[in-house]
Amino acid sequence: MEDEIKNLAYVWFTVMTSLCYCYFISAKFPKGLFRFMSLIPIFSLYASLPLSLKSAFFTAVTAFLITWLTSFKLLLFAFNQGPLTFNPTKPPLHVFIAIAALPIKIKQNKNSPVAKSPKKVPLNLATETVAFSILIAVIREYKDYIPPKILLIVYCCLAFLLIDLIVALSSFLVRVLAGLELEPPSDEPYLSTSLQEFWGRRWNLIVTNTLRHTVYKPVRSASATVLGNNLAPLVAVVATFIVSGLMHELLFYYVTRVSPSWEMTLFFVLHGVCVVVEFRLKAAFGGKWRLPWFVSGTLTVGFVVATSFWLFFPPLTRNGADVMVIEEFIFFGELVKKKMLIFLARI
Repeated sequence: MEDEIKNLAYVWFTVMTSLCYCYFISAKFPKGLFRFMSLIPIFSLYASLPLSLKSAFFTAVTAFLITWLTSFKLLLFAFNQGPLTFNPTKPPLHVFIAIAALPIKIKQNKNSPVAKSPKKVPLNLATETVAFSILIAVIREYKDYIPPKILLIVYCCLAFLLIDLIVALSSFLVRVLAGLELEPPSDEPYLSTSLQEFWGRRWNLIVTNTLRHTVYKPVRSASATVLGNNLAPLVAVVATFIVSGLMHELLFYYVTRVSPSWEMTLFFVLHGVCVVVEFRLKAAFGGKWRLPWFVSGTLTVGFVVATSFWLFFPPLTRNGADVMVIEEFIFFGELVKKKMLIFLARI
């Protein structure tokens, strides 16, 4: 464990140093080709960083935050777009690093009142942490007795809670240390009534926003000149889901070091096609005919869960990645518990 902590420290020291390079040097290049070329070594470096780690969890988090999100943000930065753009003024270095390296998004137009309905299911950082801990404890004690389908449902809950916790904890730290007002990590995706709503407005909003700017908008703009304004958004949606699938394949390759089975890519392609079908059906009916919310919500969440059972989780369970991550959480929990007992005994 001590060696892995050293590896993790090396990884994040490298990330912070490289982002200083982007802030002080790459930013001086004119936007476009020259700035992009100055960032190519950083993209290559970030692609190799997860290979420096052995822990499945730390590898996955580094691949998700740095290899994926930070690289995509820097890609936008190369063309003077996205959250790292110096507009209207250059942000402080620590704010630049936080926005680049963490899954956060600064709230826009924070002075204007925004009507927002309260959460129907009151989950916050504390309750999600407790729920996550309980599910880990249940798996630890009763994994061998839990039916496979029920276990996959637990994995679905853990995946939601883990991503939400990572983003929410990052937001909390940045809000406390830098005083920035940030967008929420998600918006109760379990209440979605359509796949379009699930992927576009509720689930993992930081990734959604990043993909919207790096994939959806450029593909839509390029496709419009060839296919027209009606078909271009549909092509852009499918392209966005394909890129998301490929990034998930890469992420889990880092964790398992096994050649991809392409099931995850198929999962996202399938959902992209289904979102396109939703678009077409809504256009055909003109919004005049809708299923009751409890029916459409059940169908939406049920489809996400069922296709996750079929395509998303098998590559993880087949290669033992789920077992590795659970064991690491258990080990970390025991370590924290032991340290807390030692600390309390000294008081």
